[in-house]
Amino acid sequence: MESGWITGRPGADFPGIGLLLRSKTLLETYNAPVQYQSLMEMDYLDSVINESLRLFPIAARLERVAKASVEINGLVIPKDMVVLVPTWPLHRDPEIWPEPEKFKPERYGHWTYGVFEKLGVRGPKPTMYWGTVGRHNLVYYLDDNECAKKYGRVWGLYELRRPMLAVMDPEMLKIILVKECFTYFTNRRNFRLNGDLYDAVNIAEDDQWRRIRNQVTPSFTSGHIKQMFNIMQHHSHKTVVGLQSKVPNCMQSPGVEHIYIQAGNLNHVAVSGVYSSIFGPYSMDVMASCLFSVDLDSINEPSNPFIAHASKLLRFPVPLFLFQGFFPFCLPLLDLLGVSLFPKSSTSFFRAVVEKVRAERNESSRKNMADILQYFINYQTKNLTKVMENQGLNDHEILSQVTMLIFAGYETSATTLTFLAYTLARNPEVMKHLQQEIDSTFPEKGPIQYESLMQMGYLSSVVDECLRLYPPAPRLERMTKETVKIKGITIPKNMIVMIPVYALHRDPEFWPDPEEFKPERFSKENKQSINPYTYLPFGIGPRNCLGMRFALVMIKLALVKVLQNYSFLVCDETEIPLRMDPEGLMGPLQPIKLKLQKRSLNSADMDN
Repeated sequence: MESGWITGRPGADFPGIGLLLRSKTLLETYNAPVQYQSLMEMDYLDSVINESLRLFPIAARLERVAKASVEINGLVIPKDMVVLVPTWPLHRDPEIWPEPEKFKPERYGHWTYGVFEKLGVRGPKPTMYWGTVGRHNLVYYLDDNECAKKYGRVWGLYELRRPMLAVMDPEMLKIILVKECFTYFTNRRNFRLNGDLYDAVNIAEDDQWRRIRNQVTPSFTSGHIKQMFNIMQHHSHKTVVGLQSKVPNCMQSPGVEHIYIQAGNLNHVAVSGVYSSIFGPYSMDVMASCLFSVDLDSINEPSNPFIAHASKLLRFPVPLFLFQGFFPFCLPLLDLLGVSLFPKSSTSFFRAVVEKVRAERNESSRKNMADILQYFINYQTKNLTKVMENQGLNDHEILSQVTMLIFAGYETSATTLTFLAYTLARNPEVMKHLQQEIDSTFPEKGPIQYESLMQMGYLSSVVDECLRLYPPAPRLERMTKETVKIKGITIPKNMIVMIPVYALHRDPEFWPDPEEFKPERFSKENKQSINPYTYLPFGIGPRNCLGMRFALVMIKLALVKVLQNYSFLVCDETEIPLRMDPEGLMGPLQPIKLKLQKRSLNSADMDN
């Protein structure tokens, strides 16, 4: 076959290569017949095949048709234009491939991953194609933790072929995240395949990001959050009532003290007992009500499409992630073709909802709503001149911010509440202490007041410690705008700087007994001694999480409301230790199963 000639000829024309291949046979290395794993570990074999495919590509041309006119690097490509990618000459471009006509397998292999060796930065040894992905653990943040133990607080890694500098040195983090944020580290990594969310505040860059951030931030002030507190109270009450209504006979039966719950994931599993998801519906209902005053009632309607679509948006498709990593030069073309990391069906769903709500308000007198969408609309109406001058938020930007806030706020809050339930179930003495504070602050299951909630010291310590162990974003990233030198380390332009938050929160020098759940670390006395650059559950500096205060209020309120009435306990189905999900943000691989025990307090009814 011709393909056999292509891959076989270099070995014949270059006998030294054939000798090199034979010198590392599988029989010599493993003293066994050819095995799959052994074959996949033959790096030089991969190099020979890759170089052969460079010289003799299977497809000498690739073609795409532009769906719409677009400008790329100053070149206008008209609609319906055929875009030809000449693979053969591309593979022989001397600027990209020195001595392009020569067969040199050494172009590939470990020696192409030489960035950090030149910079004098240690790190795990990369493998062909995959770089350092999953060298110690397939869960990326657990892998970061292992690297930190082995290489210290700065190391180099490769996400497929893309170099990334991992930094968890507090002094460097202060420079990267705060002092030089606007000079060198303004932007996060941008995959460019953002679809309709290209102008969301957490994706936008430079001046556009600064402008959007300035418009969005006032909607999360303490005063505005306090206005939305009653909405949160409404849904926290419905959560507890919903739990009771799930198994009314169980709660009223003599001798029955508990039911089972499934915290987190909404996929119900029929094991022994009665399972009910509680935190996902609560988080989605709060976000929908506070963003655009829609009451979804997800507690009683668990099949609500809002939650299904929100969950999809934070799980990037693995094949697309791999493709963009292997072929980054194809990103502009993928973007042109409308390919997005965010599922089109989900972004379209949320965009349609927001557009419908806005249209209804334009046609009615419901323009005095206190939700975030109305705040954006009112600001836009009052500042039409700024909008026209590209200083305020335009219609598309408003839709993008609300869409992004829906799923970002839902996922992080629900996951944090899930981990809180898990850690309290495993640490009953901490839960008892917290319930004592709750009972003394709100006697006899009394109404929860905003000011009193914010002054609960032990509650804050418990939440802070849970966020240390399980930060919602286990990694932060910044992109270097220009080459800069920090503490003797040169960081080249366009280098991704990755902050391994999960590993940082488990550094034993900063956090003694880092795997232990110890809320006293964050007591009023001890909190003052914590270096702020060693605790980053919401980031820090100009690009920190703008919804941090909002999230903390809704998390604390839900936790207090549930613990007023119930206690969390481990059960036979509780997984200890937890297996973590390698995809998306921080989360368990399987839903966490706990026992929910009703508290026997002498109290009035729960309808407060």
